[in-house]
Amino acid sequence: MAAPRSEGAAGAPGSCAPCPGVRWIFVTLGCACVALGVVGMALPVMPTTVFLIIAAWAFSRGSPRLCRWLFDHPTLGRTVRGWHETRAISVRAKIAAVAGMAVSFGYVTLFLAEDWVLPAALLAVLGSVSAYILTRPSPEALGGACEN
Repeated sequence: MAAPRSEGAAGAPGSCAPCPGVRWIFVTLGCACVALGVVGMALPVMPTTVFLIIAAWAFSRGSPRLCRWLFDHPTLGRTVRGWHETRAISVRAKIAAVAGMAVSFGYVTLFLAEDWVLPAALLAVLGSVSAYILTRPSPEALGGACEN
């Protein structure tokens, strides 16, 4: 499935930042997120999907060509297309994400934090992200195959 080809709508794939100086920031962010997503494919403690979604968002504002490349990519594009079409996260991906955040929180709390401030801030951020992830629908609940 090809990337959407809509033009001009704010935030739609294919729309670009008006200023060429800003476009390179989006392209750089997108490339960095693709690189982090690829690393996440090999490292179980690093997410893949979230970085690819951010890359698609950045490319949609900086380079329609790179946005289409990411959507059409045989390996990376599946996840991005699934999110774009359904805004759903598979149960397996939800479990992996929340478990990874819990392990990270435990590690920081037990081994890195010198007082309560860092764990409290981390708990606020990771708790919010976990709540967002867990409240997204699952493709299974929508009647579709699991894509994440």
